[in-house]
Amino acid sequence: MAKRAQRKFRIAGHEVEMNVVSLIDIFAILVFYLLVNALAVEVLPSPQSLQLPKSVVKEEPKQIPVIVVSKNDILVDNVRVMGTDEAMGTATAFLPALKAELLRAPLMRVEGADAASVTRGDVNIMADKAIPYQVLKKVMATCTEARFAKISLAVIEKKNGGAP
Repeated sequence: MAKRAQRKFRIAGHEVEMNVVSLIDIFAILVFYLLVNALAVEVLPSPQSLQLPKSVVKEEPKQIPVIVVSKNDILVDNVRVMGTDEAMGTATAFLPALKAELLRAPLMRVEGADAASVTRGDVNIMADKAIPYQVLKKVMATCTEARFAKISLAVIEKKNGGAP
């Protein structure tokens, strides 16, 4: 019995070598694949309550702040700022509550301009197609007041490049 225990201890104490080079290669390829695919696709949030208009897309949207104007609410990056009815009833050309939220975005210098030229960059607006133009005009004016240089309106791409 003692000999058996000694033999078991000798076998269990023996170190087994493992070649991890091929395993490292597989993980390196997997990480590279995931990085390339994660950076190639941008998905804008698509709330179920919005019905976007259709249009022809000429360039892909960038990763920038998103303003969602639904039938009931105005959201900035999925945070409710105000109601659509409240925006409609505002007497000013821009929306103060929306401007306060948009001013949180950092300022950047404009390339090729003087040192005093600054902007907050680009902003995407996703609005339901039933929203009155008066509300959209106030949202866009608010973006301009908050110093956003480029305002984009999100639409659904028509098939066949807009041909009927």
